[in-house]
Amino acid sequence: MNPTQASPDFTAEDIAALVDTVQRFATQAVAPHVPAWEADGELPRSLHREAAEVGLLGLGYPEHLGGTPAPWRARNAMSRTLARHGGSGGVMASLFTHNIGLPPVLAHGTPELQQEVIPPVLRGEQIAALGITEPGGGSDVAALRTTARREGDDYVIDGEKVFITSGMRCDWITLAVRTDAHNKGAGGISMIVVPCNAPGVSRTRLEKMGWHCSDTAHLRFDSVRVPARYRLGAEGAGFRIIMGNFNGERLALAAMALGFAEACFDEALAWARQRSTFGAPLIERQVIRHQLMDMQMRIHSTASWVEALSARVDAGDAGADWVAQVCLLKNHATQTMQFCADAAVQILGGMGYMRGTVSERVYREVKVMMIGGGAEEIMKELAARQWGL
Repeated sequence: MNPTQASPDFTAEDIAALVDTVQRFATQAVAPHVPAWEADGELPRSLHREAAEVGLLGLGYPEHLGGTPAPWRARNAMSRTLARHGGSGGVMASLFTHNIGLPPVLAHGTPELQQEVIPPVLRGEQIAALGITEPGGGSDVAALRTTARREGDDYVIDGEKVFITSGMRCDWITLAVRTDAHNKGAGGISMIVVPCNAPGVSRTRLEKMGWHCSDTAHLRFDSVRVPARYRLGAEGAGFRIIMGNFNGERLALAAMALGFAEACFDEALAWARQRSTFGAPLIERQVIRHQLMDMQMRIHSTASWVEALSARVDAGDAGADWVAQVCLLKNHATQTMQFCADAAVQILGGMGYMRGTVSERVYREVKVMMIGGGAEEIMKELAARQWGL
């Protein structure tokens, strides 16, 4: 989202109050129910409405659309806190899919389209998703094949999207399509908002290693007719819209990964204090204390980097150096999450291998965090290009 939407009046005290609200929401409305939601394979829609009622879904959106303008410092504090105390990447992915689906609508949609799509999503009444990845390609966005041909006042869409978070439940999907059949590169791509109840849209559920309570789908579009007014920006401007949207997604993923690393540390520390072996608590073993300190070292470095880049974008500094650092931060944060999940499972021992522990769940979920929003290899290459290397 555009940093100019941030409220200059959002103080440190406001962020502290937000963190307190989110922590209560996570411990009461989320954490106790995650095992049941994982068994169901999706979140109840009621959770979206509950999150909306406490102001979480609208954070960072304009008031006239039902949101609360807020800086990235506040949004990332919310993500970090909900990840730490909710302990589920599936919840985070599904509950906040709109934060990757709606920003292009907010930045490039007409006022009429914004009013049609955004307010019901921020109220928790509808769900928005993003559709970019296809069966034939992921990171190579310029190679996408889903087409949208103009027929009068409509576009007719044909193609497929895969690995779509909230794909089984979404009411709207912001879709990357090729509108210029003669341009096979980035210049032929556009973005269109598609109502998912349109005739010709079909969905197939996908099963995953982790994020079990987040529905993920393979979507097919068979001559789906959408009004041309649902296009975002000009024809051919889609690739730039997609690239700009990725920056916010990666920063948010880093904040989430930090929260999950903290969740693993919290569980490992609590276990080390209560678990006794050979007549003494685990915490009294030097090797365990050193593992915990290795976790803290990575957590604190990640937290400092998240806070620094959040402050920069809030100040309007989002140039090439910032983009490069966000790419590398995303790698660093997910590696921190990976290290802490592995260390926590090791400290918990056999219990760490059991379903029901946070560390076991985070351990399964870490790989999608390292791939989603841009795989590690892509992040390194993009950062190098931003720095002219």
